[in-house]
Amino acid sequence: MSEAFGIEERSARTGRASGPRAGFWRRFAALVLDWIVLAFAYAILVAALKTAGSALGVLVSAAYFTLLDGGPRGQTLGKRALGIRVVGFDTGGPIGYARGFLRWIGLVVSGWLLCIGYLWMLWDPEKQTWADKFASDVVVPVDAYPLIPRG
Repeated sequence: MSEAFGIEERSARTGRASGPRAGFWRRFAALVLDWIVLAFAYAILVAALKTAGSALGVLVSAAYFTLLDGGPRGQTLGKRALGIRVVGFDTGGPIGYARGFLRWIGLVVSGWLLCIGYLWMLWDPEKQTWADKFASDVVVPVDAYPLIPRG
């Protein structure tokens, strides 16, 4: 799929994601930026469609994280702004849309119990949150797992 977007994964050639991990504050800032983007979209939907807009907002959130985290770049807008991306723990490459959806479910579940799922990375040896564990991925700095333009 990456080839269709004109990019090549350097990390996909090396296999397992064994390099550095993105830190807590960088990930937190990226998530806040994503929440701002989604809150803006949600407010517009609710203003225009009332109750139906609220339900549609949940679907927009699911699509946002599934398509962007699961896509070839592995980056939401917040992650892109902070220079981090999601890669498969097993391959170091894109996680795909099915695992992107699992990751979104993990994001929702992570917030249910005092946000413990988000904080989990602080003591996890691989710096994984519950969302990362759901999808078997890690969040890494882009400079350690770059996307190389094909040309």
